[in-house]
Amino acid sequence: MSLLLLFVGAATTLTSWHLMVTFCTLHAAQRLNFFETRSVDMKTVILFGILNGVSIGLLNLTLGFNSVGFYQMTKLAIIPFTVLLETLFLKKQFSQKIKFSLFLLLIGVGIASITDLQLNFLGTVLSALAIITTCVGQILTNTIQKKLNVSSTQLLYQSAPFQAAVLFVSGPVVDQCLTKKNVFAFKYSPIVLVFIVLSCLIAVSVNFSTFLVIGKTSPVTYQVLGHLKTCLILGFGYTLLHDPFTERNIVGILVAIFGMGLYSYFCTQENKKKQQPIDLSISQIKDKEATLPLGGKNMGNQDKESQQDNKKLNRDPIV
Repeated sequence: MSLLLLFVGAATTLTSWHLMVTFCTLHAAQRLNFFETRSVDMKTVILFGILNGVSIGLLNLTLGFNSVGFYQMTKLAIIPFTVLLETLFLKKQFSQKIKFSLFLLLIGVGIASITDLQLNFLGTVLSALAIITTCVGQILTNTIQKKLNVSSTQLLYQSAPFQAAVLFVSGPVVDQCLTKKNVFAFKYSPIVLVFIVLSCLIAVSVNFSTFLVIGKTSPVTYQVLGHLKTCLILGFGYTLLHDPFTERNIVGILVAIFGMGLYSYFCTQENKKKQQPIDLSISQIKDKEATLPLGGKNMGNQDKESQQDNKKLNRDPIV
């Protein structure tokens, strides 16, 4: 029970430790030449790291000052707000089919997971700030990797120290504000330390996969995968742990999974359409390269024939 209280009551502080271990692991990997560092503007990296750290802290505060249902609403609002920001500032186009599939997904997850909505002013403000910082942070995670041509590993390696620093300073304050207990006054027994180390090692892969998925796909796709995780957790609880459920929960999960399937299908079809002109242009370039030598040979033969004709004309007497 004490272990559970630590992981719940010291979530923000634990996240800072997770990021520190992530940085140390990546630093060791870089020293062993598993990947190369790439210089990125330090101001960009610092602001990006601070933004992500603040985002994590605000999400934890949102959960602490709101009901679970309202917190789930906050998580659902990230997708439409991300679509809005990318449309306005990055001029990214989302088709009506994609929007419809996302709408089904959000409706399904909302039906399955939202049970109580208790509003308060402070919680609402924290929720709005959490949505903004999370959306901007995830959009930047994708944009920085593509615009500056850096890999997910390189970006995580350079930004993790700043994220960890923000959470290490603010974490104890945030956790004490939520639980009324001092994180460092907790009794850290050997078994607790073992589980902390284990959670840090798991967090390395989680942080790495987060940056990788957002960089290779998009912030919206990453959020869709997050809601898939929610549906799987709910289904696991209903089937294996025998948690109480209703027909509403089952219908919500089915609608959400159907929306995810449509989103995946529509994204695949649109990517194929975008890839076709590229493949066509590549094939045209190859065809031109293949015909150039033949054209050169024909030109050479024509030149030789014309030279021979000129010689004949010069030899023939003029009448």
